[in-house]
Amino acid sequence: MVLSCRHVWDYISGYLDNTLDAQTRADVEEHLAHCEICSAVLDSTRNILILTADDRVFELPLGYSERLHARLAQAMLEVPPPTNESSP
Repeated sequence: MVLSCRHVWDYISGYLDNTLDAQTRADVEEHLAHCEICSAVLDSTRNILILTADDRVFELPLGYSERLHARLAQAMLEVPPPTNESSP
């Protein structure tokens, strides 16, 4: 099955946790092999997990959280909704 970026983003956590079924994992990997944006999302998510697992504490710049949420909201608005196309 061909997955859209939005579907792949929904599966990122399960992909990293290795909890996806074999077919879904293969579909995600196929998409990642051809999509630079989703590959970057995967790498960024993996980096966030590594950073949050670090015991060291660091202070974020003032207003960082608000800017991050605004950028994420804007990015989600720019992604076209999934289509109901059938695979041959």
